[in-house]
Amino acid sequence: MIDLTTLADLTPGICSVTLRSKGIEEVVHISSNAGLAGIEWGTDVHVSDADSAQHAKNATAAAGLSVLSLGSYYRCGVFGDFGRVLDIATALGAPRIRVWAGERGSAEATEDHWDAVVEDTRRIADLAAERGVAIAFEYHGNTLTDSPATTLNLLNRVNHSNVGTYWQPAVGLSDQQALDSLHQVLPHVVGVHCFSWGPEAERFPLRNRKLLWQTVTDVLRGNGKDMDIMLEFVQDDLPDNVLNDATFLHTITLGED
Repeated sequence: MIDLTTLADLTPGICSVTLRSKGIEEVVHISSNAGLAGIEWGTDVHVSDADSAQHAKNATAAAGLSVLSLGSYYRCGVFGDFGRVLDIATALGAPRIRVWAGERGSAEATEDHWDAVVEDTRRIADLAAERGVAIAFEYHGNTLTDSPATTLNLLNRVNHSNVGTYWQPAVGLSDQQALDSLHQVLPHVVGVHCFSWGPEAERFPLRNRKLLWQTVTDVLRGNGKDMDIMLEFVQDDLPDNVLNDATFLHTITLGED
């Protein structure tokens, strides 16, 4: 029998990149109407500086939603100005910053590239820890987190308590392959981006991969660690499809069929 007291709470949210063409107020309005609990605000459009981050923070709070994280496009290994990213995260009130593990896939990465990504990640993790902010790698192709093995290798080499990883199903994987990848990195996963894509990155309704996402959320709930699970990209980028996918997301985060 499953001990229900040990099941994790899964917070249904959305990445603002899903609604890239919409303004901050519209993103909040759509997210609230969809019954979502929080937003990962991206630095690509919506929160490019401290002023826009403060705007997003206030609008999010006014709607009764939470800021889940800052979706940055900082590339570890470049030794860039991470202080600016932290200033945006602080103004936003983000508990976590998403970063990218380098600028090339693991198959093309030299040992020097690995070393640079590791060293820079440790540096920014220390800086973030001073402000009470966590770091999470985007789990993505063309970076050093393009497979479970390379993600684990990177996390082990970084070896920093303030660094975890997101997870998402890599494009082109079968349901079983995607689940295998989740199980491998599960101890380090601090958030999930969810979407339903075909093998050529075609976008479908989330419930088109119903079995995959039901199983993913069962695994996450059974893992006992509270987790944000965030919609990222919907079919045709339409607000109505945010509502449709959010309805399904609510169902599976509660463990319902």
